Amino acid sequence: MLKAQQNYQATCQAFAWNIPEHYNIGVDACDKWADGSGRLALISEKSPTEQTRYSFDELKKLSNQFAHALIRHGVQKGDRVGIFLPQALETAVAHLAIYKIGAIAVPLFTLFGTEALQFRLSNSGAKALVTHEEGRQKLAEIRSALPDLATLFNIDAAKSQADCLSFWHELEQQSPDFTPVDTLADDPAVIIYTSGTTGKPKGALHAHRVLLGHLPGVEISHDFFPSHAELMWTPADWAWIGGLLDVLLPAWHHGVPVLARRFAKFDAPAAYDLMSRHGVTHTFLPPTALKMLRTVENPRARWPLKLVSVASGGESLGLELIEWGKKNLGLTINEFYGQTECNMIVSSCSTLFPPLIGTMGKAVPGHVIDIVDDAGQAVPNGKEGNIGVLAPDPVMMLHYWQNPQATREKFAGKYLVTGDIGIRDDQDFIRFLGRNDDVITSAGYRIGPGPIEDCLLGHPAVKMAAVVGVPDDERTEVVKAFIILNEGYSASEALVRDIQNHVKRKAAAHEYPRKISFVESLPMTATGKIIRKELRKM
Repeated sequence: MLKAQQNYQATCQAFAWNIPEHYNIGVDACDKWADGSGRLALISEKSPTEQTRYSFDELKKLSNQFAHALIRHGVQKGDRVGIFLPQALETAVAHLAIYKIGAIAVPLFTLFGTEALQFRLSNSGAKALVTHEEGRQKLAEIRSALPDLATLFNIDAAKSQADCLSFWHELEQQSPDFTPVDTLADDPAVIIYTSGTTGKPKGALHAHRVLLGHLPGVEISHDFFPSHAELMWTPADWAWIGGLLDVLLPAWHHGVPVLARRFAKFDAPAAYDLMSRHGVTHTFLPPTALKMLRTVENPRARWPLKLVSVASGGESLGLELIEWGKKNLGLTINEFYGQTECNMIVSSCSTLFPPLIGTMGKAVPGHVIDIVDDAGQAVPNGKEGNIGVLAPDPVMMLHYWQNPQATREKFAGKYLVTGDIGIRDDQDFIRFLGRNDDVITSAGYRIGPGPIEDCLLGHPAVKMAAVVGVPDDERTEVVKAFIILNEGYSASEALVRDIQNHVKRKAAAHEYPRKISFVESLPMTATGKIIRKELRKM
């Protein structure tokens, strides 16, 4: 253990940030590898029998063409462009093009309902959106409420129509030559929305440097990535920071190809088959995916896996999953920790030190992580406090989009406060003790109760509603709603299903309450705030 600690400390001491003044994600993740060699960048699979390979040269050409198309339709540096697509070629092309023109990408999860979509597009003031036919149909319901949204690109449309442009037709009309905007590393590049405990989601605005800020965490969590890396994949959607900045863009920074395949519903045998067929060597698997993979016996006897590294984050894995990984995958799963505002800041690394079960690992080289009190003062090892990240930090958000108050509240002294309570021991291991708010962790997603409660109130049967997370063996937590009904409505299984479907349509399919209790009253403080800890006891 002493030698491992010395190795870790030596690695931290040897680390130095190299953040250039001028830097563009699109150039770094694509154009620098487009040298005419045909180097593989992306394998896009729609089904086991339908897949296409794309080189960095092809991605450069396509993203250059789409960059021209965006500019032609009025998108300028600093404008926001939404991407409402699953893992796909067009998603990657859109991201690269947006970065190259100095605009700001707004990735949007395809399971978002109309209300969730409307808020994010309205709040960001998105000028354009790239989506598919399903997304276009959702947009049709809310388009009139989005005056800033001037242009809609539909990847499924064969030709341009009154309400949308054909993505591919517009792209093909453009030149493959484009000179990227000379962006600064601190220029804004992407807004990723995250749910809070109350009110509306907050948009974490990140600069181009956020990719460079992610690299140490990605490299450590994969035992010095890109060592032995041939192909990377994750079931996590690229609309989330985990899919986009833990996998897609860091892999391309290192010239490692990525596999694009997201199942409509995660299926363990299909995931094993996918990784085996393509020879995936590196993957980010959320804990829920690992738990589902664990239900399949003797995977290596059934599939010739080439896995070299598996990283996981979002919640603690525990001894059983770590031991299962060693026995069934032949490797030590490395846990990491972070959040949308400041990601990949703590990690395990089996080549540096053995994992300490129940901890998230140690601070990633380059990041200063301390346990701090509410005033932002570091506390001694062994004492509980807020997990804080010393500012400035390359991976840290610039601020919350159009929300200066929330930005101020996110900081205490010189530290960005994550909202998590933790403790650090004398060997530098950091243990997660719990949230100091009411965010629900379900199947790797962090879900704020506020937007769900707002959505529930939009159902005609709901008079009042409160949402909490309750324990679940597979998902860690599931959303449970406590509902007071309006007069004229009575509890029934049919009403439960109708309310659940309402949330799926309006909020998001992964946020609907899997459990609903109809109650006569809700526990509240004297000032009218819901006492969620009492609901969890119930």
